[in-house]
Amino acid sequence: MGNCQAIDTATLVIQQPNGKEERLYWPISASEVMKSNPDHYVALLISTTLCTSKDKENCSNKTSDNNNKVRITRIKLLKPTDTLLLGQVYRLISTQEVTKGMWAKKQAKMKRNSVSESAQKSNQIKERISDKAAKSSQPQDNKETKSERHESRTKATSNGGNHNKSRTSTWQPSLQSITESSS
Repeated sequence: MGNCQAIDTATLVIQQPNGKEERLYWPISASEVMKSNPDHYVALLISTTLCTSKDKENCSNKTSDNNNKVRITRIKLLKPTDTLLLGQVYRLISTQEVTKGMWAKKQAKMKRNSVSESAQKSNQIKERISDKAAKSSQPQDNKETKSERHESRTKATSNGGNHNKSRTSTWQPSLQSITESSS
């Protein structure tokens, strides 16, 4: 009786899209696999097991039930220059699936960016509003406003340029009545 685990580590498995598995007993480049399977990419399967239980000790125990564990499989696309290694599992993925995946990833990134941009804009607006509120609540410097300067100029001209007079008057527009004639 042989050791089955030793045989598994001495092979590399390529999963075909139709469900078939191809076993190779030597390393091979990804470009060779892609040449023999046109319109497909080679991806490395990366499996991880996560614990769903809050009790980490029970989850890490090898004899514990699998109800506390979730197996997640991710894929990593390989470059044509990469070499497929013994003991690994690879999968052939069609170019259509790769395109769909890349498009979905791009859409998710754009959505994330737009959400963060809108949050950033809303924060900027809030900062501007709080800055304006802080400025309006602060006491003004001893500088005259434009209307105050205008008022002091009109007072000076109405007083004949004489600032010593005790009586000050404010400027008022003179309005004339306009009569309408019927034609």
